[in-house]
Amino acid sequence: MKKVIALILVLVLALSMVACGGAKKDDGQKTIGILMPTKEQTIWSIQGERLVAGYEAAGYATEIEFAEDDSARQATQIENMISKGVDALVIVAVDGAALTDACEKAKEAGIVVIAEDRLITNTSAVDYYVTFDLVKMGELQGQFIADALDLANAAGPFNLEIFSGSPDDPNAKLFYDGAMNILKPFMDEGKLVVQSGQVSYEQTAIMGWDSAKAQARMDNLLSGFYADKHLDAVLVAADCLAIGVISSLESMGYGTGDVAFPLITGQDAELAAVKSIKAGKQSMTAFLDANELVKIIVPVTTSLLNGEAPEATATYNNEAIDVPAQTYSPYAITADNVDYLVEVGFYTDADING
Repeated sequence: MKKVIALILVLVLALSMVACGGAKKDDGQKTIGILMPTKEQTIWSIQGERLVAGYEAAGYATEIEFAEDDSARQATQIENMISKGVDALVIVAVDGAALTDACEKAKEAGIVVIAEDRLITNTSAVDYYVTFDLVKMGELQGQFIADALDLANAAGPFNLEIFSGSPDDPNAKLFYDGAMNILKPFMDEGKLVVQSGQVSYEQTAIMGWDSAKAQARMDNLLSGFYADKHLDAVLVAADCLAIGVISSLESMGYGTGDVAFPLITGQDAELAAVKSIKAGKQSMTAFLDANELVKIIVPVTTSLLNGEAPEATATYNNEAIDVPAQTYSPYAITADNVDYLVEVGFYTDADING
């Protein structure tokens, strides 16, 4: 009878451990928690897929969650992954300033924390940052305008307006700075003229990366400063803003008759932007290849989990510490090379041409 009771107790204990679900795996396999901001933008859904595939190919288990642009939800997702006992977190923050407490709880639990593409701020609980070259992103957009207008040789002047990213996104100012590295000398020379006089980051930033706000601002600029002038170029930080800019331009007759669209930049290679490029409206978008991201972030994660310090090619101050980082380069997509997005598996041919 005692043997039966002992067996029952063993079975009960085993079942209770399974029910708790927080026990570490006993096979030694480490788990990477991946936190993405939303599935609604292709860039994040594709990155999520590539990260899962890359980590699993390297022998890791993965858990992935999408926050649907809700920072509170993302913080809760991080805490849930802490409870599950993940070994590392890779986080693309909805709001980099809203994850301080959640990341500090992760560090207290001995979990490696890696910020990806968006810096997590105001905390020392970030081990590493893997991102595209933020300044180079802006330089790529600025250089496209400089080359397309042949500013090195043309007399000008050409009219330019600027639409920068959201002031609550720490990346946005760096995009602006990069573009100004290229364009400001031509502005100082008088080859580029901003008729509105709105040149600073603060004057040109669009809160929340909101397309409707970009459209409303462009409506005001066109009616106030371009009633009798042609706008030659619009430096637009991202595709979501370019949508609003293009809608405004179309409402004012651009793209009809002899009124040509200005040059319009963007980033993220959103499908609407790619189709707009093929239609001759948007001029370029800066593409981030998730395959290049995976080549960097998986070895970085392995080094950190092994207690090693990965090589850093840059540092970014997050208002608490200088976070070591590695970067990868954005790629300019124009009407001449949109098929590159099919070659790297970002879209299918049917997506773009269907």
